[in-house]
Amino acid sequence: MKGIRVHRFGGPEELKLEDVPAPSAGPGQVVVNVHAAGVNPFDTYIRTGAYAIKPQLPYTPGADAGGVVLSVGDAVKRVKPGDRVYVAGTLSGAYAELALCLESQAHPLPPNVSFQQGAAVGVPYATAYRALFQKANALPAETVLVHGASGGVGLAAVQFAHAHGMTVIGTAGTDKGRALVKDNGAHHVLDHNAPDHVDQVKKITENRGADVILEMLANKNLAQDLAMAALRGRIVVIGNRGTIEINPRDAMARDASILGMVIFNASEKEQTAVHAALFAALEAGVARPVVSKELPLADAAHAHEEIIKPGSYGKIVLIP
Repeated sequence: MKGIRVHRFGGPEELKLEDVPAPSAGPGQVVVNVHAAGVNPFDTYIRTGAYAIKPQLPYTPGADAGGVVLSVGDAVKRVKPGDRVYVAGTLSGAYAELALCLESQAHPLPPNVSFQQGAAVGVPYATAYRALFQKANALPAETVLVHGASGGVGLAAVQFAHAHGMTVIGTAGTDKGRALVKDNGAHHVLDHNAPDHVDQVKKITENRGADVILEMLANKNLAQDLAMAALRGRIVVIGNRGTIEINPRDAMARDASILGMVIFNASEKEQTAVHAALFAALEAGVARPVVSKELPLADAAHAHEEIIKPGSYGKIVLIP
């Protein structure tokens, strides 16, 4: 079969399309025929070798996919050959024609959701759900500020928060991105590049600040987030690319909490709860993954360049 392989850490050019052995399912494992593979920003961080997770070389990137179960190993009960699934995590990598995963990593994909949308579910929607409800304990009637709301995680968070009865403030860096955030349920949309966006948040919240802030680029925004947090506000750090200096007094004055998270740290119980909620949200149309680009598998390098550009929106998927 065809798959992307990385033989050494480095730039996008290290993503090579090669012939690789087809996987077979062992006990408790599932082989999925990949119809679409999702590209996530953290895929690019892993490829550089600078991420906390450093796979053994060579490896096939990718955690998310939408497809059909091809075969199952002994003792697999939750899925069977022919089932439509979305994959959240793999054993062999998702950037390939076939992906090997644990039974617990393959989840039913409702018939109203395309394979391309299925490839946009795993990391983005699980991250958004866990950030809002398992980390921040977000409540109806609270205000949430979603920084970088036009990306895959951001749009998922906007959709969930709107359906949860929260007042949603979303930020994006382009007109197109802001329109998309508005269309997906944000009550207020701001330009995070505008010098007065902190004042705008305070005005929208009548100087209370946001109860929950979801932060996609903490090394740029965390100090300002503390200034925009409400009393007992919770800031969840989802993305970060460096260091930043903050004034702890801003947290002290508000009894604010800064919560870090990585979706792969979720416990088995938390993961089970997340994916049960995701299926219900997909089936009901609350979760509506936005696919911005579909590229051939051979264009994985281009996808890695595009996903980290400022102003990118929605999800990029690779088609084997």
